[in-house]
Amino acid sequence: MASKFILLALLALSFSRTLASDPGQLQDFCVADRTSQVFVNGFACKDPKTAVVEDFFFSGLHMTGNTSNKQGSAVTAVNVAQIAGLNTLGISLARIDFAPYGQNPPHIHPRASEILTVLEGSLYVGFVTSNPENRLFSKVLNKGDVFVFPQGLIHFQFNTGDKEAIAIAALSSKNPGVITIANAVFGSKSSISNDILAKAFHVDKRIVDHIQAQF
Repeated sequence: MASKFILLALLALSFSRTLASDPGQLQDFCVADRTSQVFVNGFACKDPKTAVVEDFFFSGLHMTGNTSNKQGSAVTAVNVAQIAGLNTLGISLARIDFAPYGQNPPHIHPRASEILTVLEGSLYVGFVTSNPENRLFSKVLNKGDVFVFPQGLIHFQFNTGDKEAIAIAALSSKNPGVITIANAVFGSKSSISNDILAKAFHVDKRIVDHIQAQF
């Protein structure tokens, strides 16, 4: 009787693990049909017979991003919006350019982990674990160094030098998404009540009004 129970438990565990993982590819590729009116979790596939080589190609990561903004950084994304052939493949890429002392401000990717490689310059990077620990893992990276940001955790990059810096990030989703914390909290449309934000951040409402005005 015990052996039967163990066998059933193992079968149930195996079945639950199968349900919890992403489904395997059932075809060579699924090029995104961005014109489709079918709503699915992602993009519908276009007829593979109509696929062309450009569906799997992007050119532009050799170009420097425009960092003349308040944050002093620019992200050039290469996800399913740029390469239709990334649909269902679970990967994407981004180039991040930093002006001297520029930053990629605290943000999260709700659908992807990230692995970042520094190509030029030095970056101070880090991520914060979830409540209640809120533990900061941070490090200064130099050219050739690699750092990982787990999925869904707040993370950032800051150029510590007086020269431009460049990094390449690989992400574990065709469409990782990005939520910049300050933009989401203080720049939402419509605005979050300043009473709520003042209480959340333990500041006067006038300070909240001032910050919201920046967005």
